[in-house]
Amino acid sequence: MFPDFDIRSSDSPLVERVWRSHSERAGSFTSISAVCWSMVVSKFNGRFALSIHGPATGATGMDFPPEIEWVGIDFKLGTFMPNIPPTSIVNWYKHLPQTTEHAFWLGNSAWQFPDYENADTFVDRLVREGLITNDLTVSAIQQGFPPKMSLRSVQYRYLLSTGLSQRTIRQIERARYAATLLKQGVSILDATYKAGYSDQAHLTRSLKHFIGLTPAEILTTPIIALF
Repeated sequence: MFPDFDIRSSDSPLVERVWRSHSERAGSFTSISAVCWSMVVSKFNGRFALSIHGPATGATGMDFPPEIEWVGIDFKLGTFMPNIPPTSIVNWYKHLPQTTEHAFWLGNSAWQFPDYENADTFVDRLVREGLITNDLTVSAIQQGFPPKMSLRSVQYRYLLSTGLSQRTIRQIERARYAATLLKQGVSILDATYKAGYSDQAHLTRSLKHFIGLTPAEILTTPIIALF
């Protein structure tokens, strides 16, 4: 199980949430599928590091050491870094080089590691420097606005800005929605219907792949929706 964490909303229109956590002892957890990418600052043995974590199309087991701290910034769908192709970090992560004890290298500059409190200011600076941008078309479609271009063009824009196809995004979001319903006490049968699965076997296969747990296991296992 993952350690407890704090989570807050963000003032930035490009950020889904900001979170922080720490571990007192070594352990493991299941990292569930996600459509968002993240910047994660870790502090271990007094040393900082920053990594870029891409979307995840399947659940994976993760281990963590004792006495480590994290601060994470999860970005909204359609937000991306032009100098890091989204397709290059799907199911992967990228460590950014460290320049000093308290700074890392991004673009052509050294940047101070952000913390939980100043993450919004940090993102605003990245946007002003052109290191983070977003695809307005993808953002609008995610908000429910109809696309003003062909289906092929929409699919291309999604792949370019998220690294994922619309179909994969829908599958992940549906699985996460079904898992949320189950944790809220909805029965497996009702969750199958409400999340749009054809039958319980379909639901089970999807949750096992994207969440790492069967419906019955979700009912009895704490899930960290953030991960």
